[in-house]
Amino acid sequence: MATVNMQQLLTDTLSTDTNIRISAELKLSEVLQHPEAGLALSQLALTQDADLSLRQSASIILRKYVTERWSPYFPQFRGNAPPVETKVQIRQAVFNGLSDPDRKIRSLSAHLLSSIASCDWPDEYPDLLNGLIELISSNSPNSVHGAMQVLTEFIKSDLTEDQILPVLRQLLPVLLVILNDAQQHSPLTRSRSISVFCQCVTALYMVKEQHPQAAKEATENILHVWLDTFREILRYPINDMLNQPTWDGLTVRIQVFKALDVINTAFPRGLKPYVESFLDSSLVHLQSIFSAYETYYINATESVPGSTEDEAVELPHLICPLFDLVSNIVRGGRAKQWLDPKNQNQNLTNLAGVVFRFAQMTTEDEDTWATNANAFVAQEEDETETYGVRVAGFGLLNTILGRSPAEVCVTFQDNLQQILGLCQTAREAGVLSWWKPLEAGLAAIGSQAEDILDCIEDEQDSGRPKPLDVEHLLAHVIPSLLHLTEFPFLQGRGFVFASQFAKVLPLQMAGQYLEVAMHVIESNSASIPVKVSAVKAVHNFCQGAEDSALKPYVARIAQDLGPFLLLTTEDTLSLVLSTMSVVLDVDKASWLTTDLANSLVLATLEVWTKNNKDPIFLSIFTDILASLAKSSAPGVYETVVKQALPTLCTSITTAKSEETWIASSAIDLVSSLVRGAPESGLGDGFFALLAPNLFECVKNAEDRDVLQNGVVCLTLIVRKDCSQVLSWHDPSGQSGLGHILKLIAKLLRNEDESGGLVIGDLIIHVLRRAGDSVLPVLPELLHAMVERMLIAKTATFLQSLVIPFVFLIHNQADTVLGMLESTSAQGRTALDILIQTWCENAETFQGFWPTRISTLTLSQLYTSSRPTLQNLLVKGDIIIKPETKNVIMTRSRTKTTPHEFTSVTFPVKVLKLLVHDLRSKSESVSFPGGEGFVDTDDEDEEWTEEEQQHQGFKEEEFAFLSEMLGPRGANFDNDDIFDESDDEDLKNDPISQIDMKEHIVTFFKDCAAGNVNNFAANVDQLTAEEILVMRQLVGQ
Repeated sequence: MATVNMQQLLTDTLSTDTNIRISAELKLSEVLQHPEAGLALSQLALTQDADLSLRQSASIILRKYVTERWSPYFPQFRGNAPPVETKVQIRQAVFNGLSDPDRKIRSLSAHLLSSIASCDWPDEYPDLLNGLIELISSNSPNSVHGAMQVLTEFIKSDLTEDQILPVLRQLLPVLLVILNDAQQHSPLTRSRSISVFCQCVTALYMVKEQHPQAAKEATENILHVWLDTFREILRYPINDMLNQPTWDGLTVRIQVFKALDVINTAFPRGLKPYVESFLDSSLVHLQSIFSAYETYYINATESVPGSTEDEAVELPHLICPLFDLVSNIVRGGRAKQWLDPKNQNQNLTNLAGVVFRFAQMTTEDEDTWATNANAFVAQEEDETETYGVRVAGFGLLNTILGRSPAEVCVTFQDNLQQILGLCQTAREAGVLSWWKPLEAGLAAIGSQAEDILDCIEDEQDSGRPKPLDVEHLLAHVIPSLLHLTEFPFLQGRGFVFASQFAKVLPLQMAGQYLEVAMHVIESNSASIPVKVSAVKAVHNFCQGAEDSALKPYVARIAQDLGPFLLLTTEDTLSLVLSTMSVVLDVDKASWLTTDLANSLVLATLEVWTKNNKDPIFLSIFTDILASLAKSSAPGVYETVVKQALPTLCTSITTAKSEETWIASSAIDLVSSLVRGAPESGLGDGFFALLAPNLFECVKNAEDRDVLQNGVVCLTLIVRKDCSQVLSWHDPSGQSGLGHILKLIAKLLRNEDESGGLVIGDLIIHVLRRAGDSVLPVLPELLHAMVERMLIAKTATFLQSLVIPFVFLIHNQADTVLGMLESTSAQGRTALDILIQTWCENAETFQGFWPTRISTLTLSQLYTSSRPTLQNLLVKGDIIIKPETKNVIMTRSRTKTTPHEFTSVTFPVKVLKLLVHDLRSKSESVSFPGGEGFVDTDDEDEEWTEEEQQHQGFKEEEFAFLSEMLGPRGANFDNDDIFDESDDEDLKNDPISQIDMKEHIVTFFKDCAAGNVNNFAANVDQLTAEEILVMRQLVGQ
């Protein structure tokens, strides 16, 4: 290594001679294995008289050296780490590079030092932070520029909670000096000072719970100084910056608005005195920069000015933070006065109007969306990842609409009327882009369609006029747009807008719109945006319009969409699939013919074959097949099964072991066929065709999804047509039930418990449906389940093991209890294991039916006089020790100081569980009062008295939320409501019809009246709170 001339070697790697370059690159790879190479590179990067390209190359290769040779910390580490002394020299050289006269060398050094710091600081590089603060405190613009680039990343990721406060005391005053010195420092350096400040505020917010006094002191002493500076910066007109050769100056404004948004979130009280001033500045900025946005983006008649550095500076980088800041302030209730039209201001109208203007399509949007259907579809999805001006603007409209619906709808009406007039004038004047403001206005209003329709309905119910006349637009404005083929985006917007308001369309008009949309879909000449918009319109119509208006068209729609399935990909395919799914929901697909069903199944399976790894697509495929199978039209179910089942069975069997998702998704699609099957059963031969393929697949499968989907599919079949399972036998004579029990046994042995509830569902339905057929193997099955209880870890898996026993005990208590008493596992009776596990986990059970049968059976067992139950000791309440009182018990603390519990008899535990169950069903939603709460920075001063009483909601909104949440949020715990996953036969089970509250109260009263199994003595062993509840109930 000592004989290698690093400068010559790097020169050769840049040679135009291929042989010389390749030879040098190979030699360099060999040299980089030596620690001295890193030092040589760091020294070359600082050599002032070396060629700049060589110095840059040295810095870039040094970064590669650091990631591959520096430390095992880096994932790419390949060994031969340099000794400590060499690292010290390299770090110092790179640090010195932060002050280099050349900007590019400073930036490369900053990125490299950030990588080293992520590994070495603070243990091996303790003086880094002080060194950086010294640099930014110097009078050297170069040093400040280099150090700021490191600090921007450093504060974000590397400071711990204990380091934050001391660092901020040193750092923030220096940053403020840099920000205020526009003569000495460039706009990009000043913007980075704000970015670092922003990271400091975020860091302070993260520790304010642990260090409330220090955080409060810091914000009181620091925030107002920065906010005063921000306010002063924003007073200077922004137009001067827009006319400069570069837009570096915009970076300061961009960071100011980002910082204000962070402060608004983290410390809103500190921002409160400045809110209206910053809202005024935000609106002024938006109004001032629109002209430039129109020139450089909407019409793109001029090229966007660049930046003096590699960092891109764009107007959307400023517009989006502006929209976000205003939106978040409005959402927090702190813009009420500013937006109120009664205060003789036009802020609300102007704000909505500026969003409408910025929502216009840019020339880049046009070029992209005209040829890329996927991009066109993606930009309007609610969950779009492309966050831009249009999406941010629509988000702001949604926020202000939520605070003042009627007033905002009026501004929508006023702005749209103004746009219509301006567009007409521009069109008559021959302006080519006349259509853009109208398309943007319709897109903006359409994006809020649901809230607008709710507002209109509320206003009319209250006897007030409609704040926005949607019907007039649909009858007199939109129809004229549907034939503007030379303006495809406006034409397409007309379709989408009409469909977004399908609920208020008269039947005849809805039919007319559908007719035109279908004509576009069938046309060979329509452009991509129009066709996609027509499909989206059909999707919206089928979701929002009445079935009676849609039924004459749906068969034709489905027939036209079929070929689209085979021609589209990605987002467009997702739209077409979703549209097909909602089309099939119209009138439950009773309009299908066997020929159409046949072609749709074939198209769906072909698309599935190409996209069977995509979980989003798969969820739509299953919906489509289920809807096809559910059709009541004669012969359709049989046609669907005949076409789909053989193909899916083949895929289940032939899927390669490394492509488990094929088998998994194929089984999922079979389940959708079962879900759609008629009540009369699956049809002859269904299970006989599926069973050999499915059982062979799950027998050999180790993949979790394959096994879970197999279990779900078999559960559905057992529920739907158990007779086919019982009558089928493989060539060896093994029955379908036997294969299912083998699968259950396999899953019980499996260490992976992620299957959770699905295993329990299968066992429950086998016990419910198979009847006497399962009796010969029942003892063996129950013994295996009891043994698995001893090592099971997850709550859902334990529920799957316990609930089948609960079901059996509920129906045949004496027989099952006797079996459990006579069975042992690891030195304990099966009854002891079951009861202990049940009592420990009963309060975590999920689902409507399982929680009910558990409660019913516990009350049933309480009345049993079996000594094995009466004398059985189980876990009671947790014992609170002095060392654990008022302490959050983390996992590490629990290991050193494990929880301890009292012991109580099983009957006492039953009473405890029933009391707790009853309280969860009876208590209304309540919130703690103010006592005992630490003063926070959360702002609600501008809520009305009504909103303050109801946590920021109006009374009727709060009542609706309370009803939705249920007692103590119980509805979100699936305790007492059905959800879509609850199967119909369990919903119809008599257990599901019982009033559980009434049952428990009656049970307590009956036990008290007859002192059943020493009820009075058992009640005395409850806690004081439980005894109080019990006395209140019994005394009713």
